[in-house]
Amino acid sequence: MAKVIAIANQKGGVGKTTTAINLAASLATLEKTVLVIDADPQANASSGLGVDIKEVEYSLYECIINKTDVREAIYTTDIDGLEIVPSHIDLVGAEIEMLNLEHREHIMKKLLDPIRNEYDYIIIDCSPSLGLITVNSLTACDSVIIPVQCEFFALEGITKLLNTIKIIKTKLNPKLEIEGFLLTMYDSRLKLANQIYDEVKRHFQELVFKSVIQRNVKLSESPSHGLPVILYDADSAGSKNYLALAKEIINRNN
Repeated sequence: MAKVIAIANQKGGVGKTTTAINLAASLATLEKTVLVIDADPQANASSGLGVDIKEVEYSLYECIINKTDVREAIYTTDIDGLEIVPSHIDLVGAEIEMLNLEHREHIMKKLLDPIRNEYDYIIIDCSPSLGLITVNSLTACDSVIIPVQCEFFALEGITKLLNTIKIIKTKLNPKLEIEGFLLTMYDSRLKLANQIYDEVKRHFQELVFKSVIQRNVKLSESPSHGLPVILYDADSAGSKNYLALAKEIINRNN
């Protein structure tokens, strides 16, 4: 049965989508079957994995609002074993449309339950907000990865996210755990980056991944080619970092 991992942080620009794409691609490279759920209306994970949004007939929006079978919305990618349910800008309006639906916080969980036996991992790329779709993602998942950017305001907003996780754990999803805090955009030459690393480690100790994602040009370039970095440049630091993270997650879950 798939382990469902959400990647969440309501702060934008911390590397959520980069992590969703490249962690999923690395897991698939390590011979795991992986499904990415693009739960961000910007649909960057979809285009970053080579899906042409204009050609998409069914997206996550149709699954949530029109109750389309999620299997109809699954698209293949260039990596064997890696598939995706794409997003669409319509997802912006879904939060309002969901307000009148019954058990609205559990819609994503109901979507994913029938296909959990078909994958080893399901990775949900959350939008940078704590709205109803993100609440759905956290209710549907087993654990959450929190990317933390190695910059001055890194820890700002994490308290709010941790409170949300605590509320969801209490009221909606008692199984919800923190998979780990992932330090992104790390530059070991910068004193500030090292201070933030130490601070996050002091606060969250064992919950911080040993793998760190370094600042890397290839990592920034690869989405514009519709490729995860492991296909764009397998020898780059970014590719090696995400492969190390995937191995760490597999080891933890074994």
